[in-house]
Amino acid sequence: METSTNLPLINLLKTKSKQALVLYLEGLREACCLHRVVILCRRSTKLLIRTGQCFLLNGFIFLGSMFVLKSAVIPFLLWILPDQCSQIRSQELCLDSGILKFYSFLRLALIQLLYIFWFYPLYVFSIVLSTLWYNDIAKYGFAAMGRSGQSSKELSRQDETLQNTEQKGRLPGLGGVMIVIGEQVYSMLLLSFFFVEVNAIGFLPYIGKGFNFLLLSWMYAYYCFEYKWNFSEVGLDKRLDFFESNWAFFAGFGSPCVLAYFFFSPLVAYGVMAILYPLFVLTATASGAEEVISSKRRSWKGAGFGRLPIFYVADALSMKVLSFFSFDSQQQIQDDKAL
Repeated sequence: METSTNLPLINLLKTKSKQALVLYLEGLREACCLHRVVILCRRSTKLLIRTGQCFLLNGFIFLGSMFVLKSAVIPFLLWILPDQCSQIRSQELCLDSGILKFYSFLRLALIQLLYIFWFYPLYVFSIVLSTLWYNDIAKYGFAAMGRSGQSSKELSRQDETLQNTEQKGRLPGLGGVMIVIGEQVYSMLLLSFFFVEVNAIGFLPYIGKGFNFLLLSWMYAYYCFEYKWNFSEVGLDKRLDFFESNWAFFAGFGSPCVLAYFFFSPLVAYGVMAILYPLFVLTATASGAEEVISSKRRSWKGAGFGRLPIFYVADALSMKVLSFFSFDSQQQIQDDKAL
């Protein structure tokens, strides 16, 4: 009797699991459509230059420096400051065990100096400059979306129009400025707390790595689509609703974005991600995610999974922080989320 009662529930779970898997694979497929990057770069010289600059800074300079360190600098230090007696010509020095410890300390100190005065400053410089370039890449990519068959005058007008995108549709005067500021403050807090949550959950035993991969996938998928939503002027509440209602699709889209973190050391993983991230931003910009998801839902007769509260903890913490401000400020943020 119990088996027959639970049978509809089991069938429902199987159906929902299959639908989630289909959407996950659709998101993964959309992320891997890197040919869109080539098409957009062919349409926009500015986009090609910015993307090339990202490759030059993060690939050639940053990762190139790491490669030189591992393949040339460290072997050279091991040659002049050996760690084995057989590599020391003078056996008298080898009899003194302290010389090997001194060589090891000196070798480690020189490598740390390289990190302090070259890699860490280059890492910070790369983060700051790449963040600015990512916004340009998304902007030029968004502009290049409709460039097929347009005249050069239309293209230049589109560039000028795109630069003023954020000013359109906003309330005039001080009210419009406050809406922009309120939305940006809430979004910054939300994503900052979510970033902390993603890193903290990775320390959980047994299940930490799996959840860390899933949350990282969602985080990078949101980052990639956020540029497109900004230029399309999609309200923050609509973004979160669409994202959390289609969590399987965005988990699939973000999966290839974060693989580098699980196969390389932190600095190398950053360099690889800094190269790949603008490519995924462009695939998200050119993606027809809404159409893909809608077509699947129509084939399922509108059936969905329900909204998964991915940002629940981050949202609660953000509102807690904002509660320290005046009631008017809180009300402003709530109004901004509803836009």
